[in-house]
Formats: sequence, structure tokens, C-alpha cells
Amino acid sequence: MLTLLIFLAVLAILVLSHEFGHFIVARKSGMKVYEFGFGFPPRLFKYTSKKSGVMYSFNLIPLGGFVKIKGEDADETGPDSFGAQKMWKRAITLFAGVGMNVVLAAVLLSIGFAVGMPQAVDSFASVEGVKDRQLQIAQVISGKPAEAAGLKPGDSITRLDAIEQPRLKQMQEYVAANKDKEISVTVKRGTETITKKIKPFVYESGRAGIGVGLAEIGTVKYPWYKAISEGILATGYYLKEIVLAFYLLIRGLFAGEPVGEAVSGPVGIAVMTGQVARMGWAYMINFVALLSLNLAIINILPIPALDGGRLLFLGLSKILRRPITPRYEQVAHTVGFVLLMLLVVLVTVKDIGRFSGAIGAFFQKIF
Repeated sequence: MLTLLIFLAVLAILVLSHEFGHFIVARKSGMKVYEFGFGFPPRLFKYTSKKSGVMYSFNLIPLGGFVKIKGEDADETGPDSFGAQKMWKRAITLFAGVGMNVVLAAVLLSIGFAVGMPQAVDSFASVEGVKDRQLQIAQVISGKPAEAAGLKPGDSITRLDAIEQPRLKQMQEYVAANKDKEISVTVKRGTETITKKIKPFVYESGRAGIGVGLAEIGTVKYPWYKAISEGILATGYYLKEIVLAFYLLIRGLFAGEPVGEAVSGPVGIAVMTGQVARMGWAYMINFVALLSLNLAIINILPIPALDGGRLLFLGLSKILRRPITPRYEQVAHTVGFVLLMLLVVLVTVKDIGRFSGAIGAFFQKIF
């Protein structure tokens, strides 16, 4: 139950920050806003502000949110309508949700760095300034010795035979030198310490390993003034990496490559939220920041029903020097929304199969 509550809280933060971007820019641009909604209808409850006339609603389907602006779908006119505003005001209003998600990520990362947040420290030559340094398993490769031994992502390697707290390079060199022997690997999983005997194997490249992806993780803390700049730099770095990941994913889809586990829907994100929450609040800050940036990138894609799709039609009307027929644009957005919902359903079905064990354990705790 706690996992579900944390997931809903994370979802609320992401959605409300995104929609607040649209809301505040629309209001500041002189547009009338009818409704600020969390989730999609049917509506569960609402509150209407007497001062502004804006309705704030909480809806049944918590897969997003919306801001209803006068004339956004070209069904109303007037000086306070969306269509009556200058092109740049409309563009900024559409982009504001994505921008707010980027700002949220930068704020979260800055806070994380100010109070101390785990991050990869492989490039830190010295342990000075880095606390709680540990060699953590980031990935367990299917069908390899580590998986057979029961090692899991998130495990921290605390001992390798007689070597206490091995560093990344140290472990790589030790495994290579002992590839024909069984190695005693001790990991920490939460409060539990587990020791396994694992015999390395040799990759096609000739490199020896046990079948894990490793990262040196440490808690890095900066003075508040440096934490802000580091948070902004980290936001830029993550954005670049996420854009690259989306490019490779889309290129792979056109090449006919399977998506595999690269995409997760609400169920998968809920399960991962629970896993990260158990690792600690500092990991959670980083996780929410990454989710916010992913949401920003997805929303800016030129797909109808998304912010990027609406910006695309706005750009087309500028190029053609005439408005796009409202009926055609509305049909495109409706079709886009239906296809996105179908994609969510398909990904959710895949997630249910993939995380069936975690979902079953969740319902057992409830009942």
C-alpha cells in the first residue's frame, strides 16, 4: 500500500508541475482558464475559485492532467481566448509544461546535491568528498553466472574473496586473474548480507566477468551555491542522455528491433518507484528528477495530442500563413490520444507479465 501511495504522490508532483506550467503562462498571457484537472474524466470532485473562476478538478483516471483554456480547440473566440493571442504567446504556453518539468528536475537535483545524493563516482580518483562509496550492481545479465547465483540490481559488493570493499577496476582485474576459479562474492542487500560462490565466464571479446554491469556509487554533497550549478549541469547531462536513448529506441523500432524492457508503463513505473523508495529518499529524488525529464522529452515529441503535436500544428499554420482547419487538427489530436491510450494498455499488459511477482506480493499484503 505504501508503494501505491508513493507512486501516486510522484505522479501528482510530475503532472501538477507540468500542468502548472501551462496554467500560469496562459493566465499571465491574458488567456482565460476554465479548468485545471488532475487525471482524466470522469470527474470525482471539483472546486471552483470565486476569485478567478477556475475549476480545480480531481478525476478518476490518474494517467495525466489537463488545463482547459478558452478557445484552445478553436470553438470560442474573444480577446481572452487562446486563438486571439500572438503566435509566440501560444507557443510559450504550449511549451511551458515541458519547461516546468525541466525546471522541476533541476530543482530536485540541486536539493539532492545540497543535502547529499548518491551518484556514479567512477571518475573520482580520490575518495575525498565522497561518502558511503560502494560498488553497486546496476544490471544483471540474463543467463550468466551472476543471475544463476541470485544476485540482483541494487546489491552492493562488499567483499571479493579476501578483498574488502573492492573498487571497480580492482574487481575487473581480480576476476580476469581468477577466471578459472570459483570466486566468493559477498553482497549487501538492504540489511541482509549474502555470500555466493561464482565461477566467471569469458565474453566473446575475451574479457572475463560474472555477468553484471557495475557502477561505483557514492554520496556526493556540495555547498548550496555549488549544488545549484551542479544540479543544472546534471539536468543538461541527463537530458542529453535521454534524448540519445529515445533516438536509439526510435531508430531500433524502424529497424524492426524488439523494444524488450526498454519501455515501461504505469505499472512498471509503480513497481520501480517502490524499489527505489526502499533504497532511500536520496535515490528517490534522483528517480523523480529522471521521470520528470523523461516526461518532458515524451511531451515535446511531434505527436498529435501531445504538446509537441500542438506545437507542430502551430508551426504548420505559420509556414502556410493560415490557420489549420480546426476540425482536422481536432481529429488528429483525438486519434493521437486514442493511439497513446492503446499504447499505454499494451505496455501495461507487458508490465503485468514482467512484474507479476511484485504485483502478486503487493496484493497479498493488501488481502
